[in-house]
Amino acid sequence: MPSTGSKWSANSMIAGAGGGLVASVATCPLDVVKTKLQAQRVARGQLGYLGVIGTLKSILLHDGIRGLYRGLGPTILGYLPTWAIYFAVYDGIKARFGEQPNGSSTGRIYPAPHAKGYQPAMREHSWSLHILSAMSAGALSTACTNPLWVIKTRFMTQTREEVRYRHTLDAALTIYRAEGIRAFYRGLFPSLLGITHVAVQFPLYEQLKIIARRRSDGELSSQTFLLCSSSSKMVASLATYPHEVVRTRLQTQRRLLADRNALNGDGTPKSPRTYSGVVQVTKKIIRREGWRGLYKGLSINLLRTVPNSAVTMLTYELLMRYLARARPP
Repeated sequence: MPSTGSKWSANSMIAGAGGGLVASVATCPLDVVKTKLQAQRVARGQLGYLGVIGTLKSILLHDGIRGLYRGLGPTILGYLPTWAIYFAVYDGIKARFGEQPNGSSTGRIYPAPHAKGYQPAMREHSWSLHILSAMSAGALSTACTNPLWVIKTRFMTQTREEVRYRHTLDAALTIYRAEGIRAFYRGLFPSLLGITHVAVQFPLYEQLKIIARRRSDGELSSQTFLLCSSSSKMVASLATYPHEVVRTRLQTQRRLLADRNALNGDGTPKSPRTYSGVVQVTKKIIRREGWRGLYKGLSINLLRTVPNSAVTMLTYELLMRYLARARPP
């Protein structure tokens, strides 16, 4: 007989994967526009700069509607395991310390060195529990799926002049043969820095749900889930956006294996004209494009991520509710 904890983990993985699938298909066009804006290495006002409308027109003119769904394959392949791993770890840690995925107590009690005696762990510190859960889940899911996000970014940012990857497997093999295994982990460090994003989003989301439950007599409505998830995502995006631009710049650069041993005319090793790390890329963006360069694509990102998060969380919550009723403990 499976334990309650394993049941919640399985439910969380199914619901998380379902939420990621629905959201990735619904918001792929906005993701393509945002990624192209982030990858631009020219500043506003310079020749060659394209804003949101210009980028959208360019895609439709040269690639048609299909251009807005470039990279959908690796996006789906990335979102499915990302959210499945994320929610399984997130809910698993919460359940381990005395809280069910729906926010109620499991009934598990632990010694507490104060007058209240035995209390569910972290009952008085829900913020710390949610931050711990969010950061742990974010780190694990990011580390596991970073290669898929590198492939997705390459798909979305390749130009019309270059030879395009035919499909996800072709992209993976091409990148591996030309650049080695390390190419799949470019941008991992700024992605891990992006854990601060979920450390803001999910604790805030949980607190907004708690506030909503106090004002509600029954189950939370779909509209409430949408409002809570949209609000928390917007706040987190505004607070942590620059790391996404840095990550995209690192993921789109190419360091060919053949170039690593290349020499100058005097026999000295050639210095690849690429970013060497998070600090260097941040400095170059600020120097060449100003502080606004770190917020390229922010407007379209909000238009994408807020509804994406709303769809993901609503699908997750409704699937969790359905699975809990369909598979009672």
